[in-house]
Amino acid sequence: MLTKNEQWYNSITGRIIKCAIEVHKELGRGLMESVYEICLKKVLEDERLFAKSQVILPVVFRGIQLDKDFILDLLVEDEIILESKSVEAILPVHEARLVTYLKLSGKKLGLLINFNVTLLKDGIRRRINGNLNSV
Repeated sequence: MLTKNEQWYNSITGRIIKCAIEVHKELGRGLMESVYEICLKKVLEDERLFAKSQVILPVVFRGIQLDKDFILDLLVEDEIILESKSVEAILPVHEARLVTYLKLSGKKLGLLINFNVTLLKDGIRRRINGNLNSV
């Protein structure tokens, strides 16, 4: 089994961003988030990255799973949460939501990608939950 350390996360993140840029170049800006999500999933799979869409993350409160779920846009390689947006600007609430997803899922890295920008690099936020080198 491959050790998931900072180098692994950085490598996968780079591949994800490359795929997102490819989608953005082809589709441009201004479409619905769901369109970017499904196209990005296709490109990720074409690049041999395992991606699941609309992943259910149960709400657990005081040790009890409640009758409410969060939905992750994409989960890449079972480790990296990817939230896609098509908004005028990324707001603090979007970033806070990603951080919450990371904490609740126990995942270490998440990407928030806003496709409604001229240059995609301006729409990417990376968030880390803890230390990427710890087990």
